[in-house]
Order: sequence, then structure tokens, then C-alpha cells
Amino acid sequence: MYMKSTGKQKNYEEVAPEASAMIESMRAYGYTLATAIADVIDNSIAAGAKSVWLEARWAGRDSWFTIADDGVGMSETELRDAMRLGSKNPRLERDPVDLGRFGLGLKTASLSQCRRLTVFSRQKGSSIQVRRWDLDHLARAEVAGWQLLCTPHHDSKADVSQIDKQPSGTIVLWEVLDRIVQDADSGNERVRSHFLRVVAEVEQHLSMVFHRYLDAPRPRLQIMLNGNEVEPWDPFLEAHRATQTTPEEFIHLPGHALNISVRGYVLPHKDKLSAEASKKASGPEGWNAQQGFYLYRNERLIVAGSWLGLGGLRPWTKEEHYKLARIRLDIPNSMDHLWHLDVKKAHATPPPQIRERLTGLAQGVRESARSVFAHRGRYGTRTRKEEIHRPWKPDKRGGRVIYKIDRSHPVVRAVLVEAGTRSPGLEAMLRIIEETVPVQQIWLDVTESPQDVAAPFHGAQSNERRIVISTAYDAVRRNLGLSHEKTVERLSSWEEFSDDETLAILASLKS
Repeated sequence: MYMKSTGKQKNYEEVAPEASAMIESMRAYGYTLATAIADVIDNSIAAGAKSVWLEARWAGRDSWFTIADDGVGMSETELRDAMRLGSKNPRLERDPVDLGRFGLGLKTASLSQCRRLTVFSRQKGSSIQVRRWDLDHLARAEVAGWQLLCTPHHDSKADVSQIDKQPSGTIVLWEVLDRIVQDADSGNERVRSHFLRVVAEVEQHLSMVFHRYLDAPRPRLQIMLNGNEVEPWDPFLEAHRATQTTPEEFIHLPGHALNISVRGYVLPHKDKLSAEASKKASGPEGWNAQQGFYLYRNERLIVAGSWLGLGGLRPWTKEEHYKLARIRLDIPNSMDHLWHLDVKKAHATPPPQIRERLTGLAQGVRESARSVFAHRGRYGTRTRKEEIHRPWKPDKRGGRVIYKIDRSHPVVRAVLVEAGTRSPGLEAMLRIIEETVPVQQIWLDVTESPQDVAAPFHGAQSNERRIVISTAYDAVRRNLGLSHEKTVERLSSWEEFSDDETLAILASLKS
């Protein structure tokens, strides 16, 4: 029977979590090495750091990783609070430039990768302060409670001497890297290769996540990884002349002083990029994977390429013909709860009140990207869409898409007229070509190896090209009754005839 408490008798019990079990459970948040390091760097930025130095050292089971910065550092009290789990209430109002949220990042990110986390910090004019979480220490039977240690491990092999040379700053040291190294001696080449590979992935990830901090001409942050500077990766190719952008739009939510900003980008077709530029623009996971929204919180990238569940009853998926569409979305940290930001700051969900508007904005960018993809970058640069006249056109038969040769195309029409009585045979040949278009094979080739798909006239001899261009020129000029200038203008609107060599041949055909 329920008994009501009386007098000073407590009507509750304090049930503290068991330290070792709790922290072991917290290691399963799903961080990778790269996302964990990015989370720690957030703290460096919040501390006013201008430089961050990352060192990854392979030594088998004694391998270690350090993240050092030149920020303002922490006092003994501040360091102890920083090492406390849940050191900040996520519901409290934060500084507008704060990159944290739950007060868990330093601990959960670090302990997801290592069993021994040691933090060294000093403020200007003060001595070095040290605190250490050691999971193996907490797991000992004789240890009770949450024992945060005040000294580095006696057997540590890591070099943290940099903190002695700085007036202020912090070093985060990860040791016993069981998630990366596991139980391996220094001569295990397989584990060493894995270690080096994930370290290389760290550089790619940081160049993307912090690219707006790293970008010139006045970078706010420098990140060094094993002595090499991390260069920014711009997802939007803003400096390329063929990149299309939409005007920046601002979305206001009632009750919030700061707005959400959105801007769409349609990247250049690969024919407009060098092989090196195309490879770099493809991003860490490739062209298809990098399409969609890029969500930034205080200019720090949270989501890199996602359609955020938008698209109506059938949410958009990542498809080849939308791979050039990327949309920059900036939110302030005061809206974290509306976007359901997770602990790792890696996933977000748009608030219901703006989903429709975001869908509409994205739809326009997607359609433009599809057109650029289909027309090899020519579509969208003309003032009138009808100027682009292609010999192939999509159609429908029995509710299914088919591809037909456009009989009204000037060159096709000229050939049919000249064929005269032989046109039925020519028409039958065109029909055979239409009925046997290898759509599936083309799709597979473009999807699996887009870099191997040739541009128009790629590898063709100059005399071959000249014959084709001359034939097209004569057909258009004679059948449409155009001047030389108008004929060249019409032909140059075809993406097949838009390169410099073809334009030079067209210019030389004036009779």
C-alpha cells in the first residue's frame, strides 16, 4: 500500500549511476575518429584558439593522439567542471558563437576512442592543471565512485611538452586507443595500416567541417595534422565561374532574434572541370553522396550532404541526376532544440514550420542541377531554353518514357528532305535506332564510371569533326534561311558544338 511521507522523512532516494558501467555505455554513441576529433576542436574554438595541432603517433598498443590548442586555457576549477559529465544544461541560453550543446562532447568524443583521457591546461600566468579519466582505474573492484585523477599516467609515452612552451592553451591526450589499435604490437602491419588510414580520413573530415574557419584570405583557424596544414574544402565551388547560385534567403521563426539563411548552388558539370578539380569537388564520399543540404551551426558544418527527409510522402533520395545540387543552410545555436541536434552534432531534423519552404527552395535547385547534368553544363546559361535544340528528345508511349530522334531538328530534317523517295528506308533506320537505345547500359556507365564517359567529339580526328560540323552548318543555314552569324549562334547553343575547337571551325565556314 502506498504510504505518504510525513515530517522530515525523505520521499525519494538518490540512485547514482555506477561510474565504470555508465562511462563504458557512453562509449557507444557512434563517433568515428574524425567526428570525435572535430567535437574536441569545437572546444578549442570556444576557447579562442587560433591554432590547433594534432599529433597521431603509432607505437602499437602504446599509440597515442594529442589535440593541442593556443586558446585561453582553464583554471583548476574550470578544468574540473569541463571533465564533469553533463557540465552544461542544453536548455540554457548559450553564447551565440558557442559550438557546444550538451556539455558531453569532450568526454564522450574522447572516451569513444580511448580508455585513458588526460587533459593538460594552463591559463596565462598560471601553472599547468591536469585531470584524467581512466576507465581501467574505474573498473577496479576497490575503486568506488567517480574518481577523476589529478595526475598523468605514470607509464605514459606521449609527448605533451608543448604545454610547457605556451603561455596558455590546452592539450587533450588520448591513450589506450582500443577502438583503433586494439591489442597489437608495434610490428603489426595490418593494424598500423588501419591506423594510418583513419588518420588520413581525419584530415578530409576536418577540411570539410571547418572549411569556413580555415578559408582564406583571413582564416580564423589553422589546423595542423602531423606537421601538415589542413586545407579547407569548399563544397560549393563558389569561385568557379560556371557555378550557379540562388539569392540568399532568410527564414524568420517567431520568438527567435536570429534568422535561418539558405542559398542554393548548382555545381559545374564535369566537362567544365579539370580532372583534378572534379575529383576534389566530389568530396570525401563522392559526387552522389555529397548532394543535398549542408547544415551549418555557427559556420561549423553539422550535416554534409543530405536531403533532410524532405520531398513529401516519398522523401528524396540521392540520385545521379541531382548530384550537382548543394544547398547551404545556416542556423544559430539558439535553435538546437528545434532541429533535434544530437550529441555528436552530426544529425538534424528540420522544424515542421519550415519544411514546406525548404522543400520549395530545394526543388528549384534540384531542377536546375538536373538540367545542367542532362545538358553537360550548357543549359541555364542561355536566356531562352528553346535555343537549345537537341536531336534526341524524351517522349512517352503507353505511360513509359522512350527516346526519339527529333525529326524537326535542322540536320535530321535536311537529311530526310534530301532522301526524297528513299526516306521510308531512312525512317525505318531511325526507328530501329530509337527502339534499341541502350538506356540501362548508358545509366550503368554514367553511374559507375562517370569520369570515363566521353564528351562530344572526344578523341575524334579534326577532319572527322570538320565534316560533321560543316554538314550541320549547311543544313541549318539552308533550311532555316539564316545568316552566317545567326547560324553560328544557333549551332553554338548545342552543347555538342560549344567547345573552342568547334567554334573556330564554325567561324571559318563563312562563304
